[in-house]
Amino acid sequence: MNHPTLQRALHDAQSGKLDAAIASVRTLLRVQPKNTDAMQMLGLFLSQQGQTQQAVAQLERAVAIAPNVAGYRNNLGNALAGLERHNDARAQFEKAIAIDPGYARAYLGLALARTALLDSLGAVDACRRGLAIRAEWPEMISCAATAFEAADQIDEAIRVVREGVRQIPASESLRSKLAFLLNYSAIPRDELFRTHTDYRDHVVRAHASAPKPESDPDRPLRIGLLSGDLRTHSVAFFADAIVHTKPARDTFTIFATLPTSAADPLTQRFRARADAWIESSILDDDGLDRAIRDARIDVLIDLSGHTHGGRLSALDRKPAPVIVSAIGYPNTTGHPAVDWRLVDSTTDPEGSERYATERLLRIDPCFLCYTPPEIAPEPTRADDGAPITFGSFNLTSKVTPTTIALWKSVLDAVPQSRLLVKSKSIADESTKRSVLARLASGGIDPARVETLAYTKSQAEHFALYSRVHVALDTTPYNGTTTTCEALWMGVPVVTLEGDRHAARVGASLLRAADCAEWVAPTPDAFVSIASSLARDRARLAQFRQSARTYLRRSALLNVDAYGARLHSALRTAWREWCSAQ
Repeated sequence: MNHPTLQRALHDAQSGKLDAAIASVRTLLRVQPKNTDAMQMLGLFLSQQGQTQQAVAQLERAVAIAPNVAGYRNNLGNALAGLERHNDARAQFEKAIAIDPGYARAYLGLALARTALLDSLGAVDACRRGLAIRAEWPEMISCAATAFEAADQIDEAIRVVREGVRQIPASESLRSKLAFLLNYSAIPRDELFRTHTDYRDHVVRAHASAPKPESDPDRPLRIGLLSGDLRTHSVAFFADAIVHTKPARDTFTIFATLPTSAADPLTQRFRARADAWIESSILDDDGLDRAIRDARIDVLIDLSGHTHGGRLSALDRKPAPVIVSAIGYPNTTGHPAVDWRLVDSTTDPEGSERYATERLLRIDPCFLCYTPPEIAPEPTRADDGAPITFGSFNLTSKVTPTTIALWKSVLDAVPQSRLLVKSKSIADESTKRSVLARLASGGIDPARVETLAYTKSQAEHFALYSRVHVALDTTPYNGTTTTCEALWMGVPVVTLEGDRHAARVGASLLRAADCAEWVAPTPDAFVSIASSLARDRARLAQFRQSARTYLRRSALLNVDAYGARLHSALRTAWREWCSAQ
């Protein structure tokens, strides 16, 4: 790609000027309609802009002209994956490997495609083949861990990343992945915190300093949201309240860290409410740092932390004077540039400061506010003659031995009851067998268990709650969206209040929903609450009928009150920064 127009377009794109980059490449293609490098670059840019269908068309043109270029096949595979055409993507990655068996990046794409196709063992195999070509490759090691995570083999995922950290101790990305994965584990809280501080100690701090804008504590704020999840995703159902309640004089700039679809209804909603939307997935860390600085952001809210799409490494030079971690990550980030973390007094009671590298910004009664999807149908009752069914729609990667022991005790306390487990990972037959084996090894009879994977639509997903009498939470990593969904569909949720943020989110949500009686302080209390609910069908029917009226009056859904608390807290953080100047 030595053509000066392409070089200039790439520079524009990496500087956040995606429209200008696309215009330049289109101009070149009008003059040189068979320039396959230009087609490739245009396809990449269009993907980043959310015009994935057009991107695929450009990349297919390039492949038709030059079918034996492995890189072209690889890029087409990535674009097809963006359209969730994972079978077609897999075929392109396999063709790229057939053309050039040493083309390492195609193994990464193949592993991701197989993971999406719920072929976790095939994904692991692709990762191993890629690592045989390029051993010390953090991105591929992380991908292998993701494949094991998708297969609900969390211990193996942790082992793979620990080994990667041993091989490449300076890798910030692998230490980030390890910190994330350990949230699923029941390791002592001190050890979990130490993993995050180890990550902090390996963050490469560049020399650039934080911006120093006008330090007027009362002026309008330029707020930034950094996230890849402002789409049909769990985070979006809670982030909506932040944007919806923006003070009139403040402005919002959204930095989208993953490619988005222009057709996604939640993406459309966030785009409409934002003052500016910056496609950031194409930007490297330096480019994203510049984009945040160029937008003159005063308070940057990171919604991802160490989760997929997170860009903590782009914060190494502190591109905004105040940076807040919120919603998406259930722990301290450990990142030295993050100043505050949004919590409440249930998730992080007094004394929790010792487990946070940030200052805690408590917005009681709950750090979350749920926006129910409009697609959810009205709650309906289970058949009166149906056996009592306990349910969990959480990721089965959260179903730890401690969780299984709790669930077994509940099932033992309610003879003839059943357990309905729904998780997308169960669509992978090997994962389904693994889940059932783990439940059986914990003493739960597989004959009492029904597993479900995907539904055809979000509405059908919600409708499945009609089959559940009582939802059982996971520990030490609670459900969040699933807890709110169950309540919205009139299903009581029982949670065990644990010793860390991730294990106390359920308690925070239930208290905000005025359902504190379903928060269990001990495992015995968990069993007692769940079995008592199961024996009182009249009470279950009454809650199913009145839940939405009840919830609309609660703090969990009170958008205006939540927005006032949250934006007041952001203003407090800003004033403290101004005072420090």
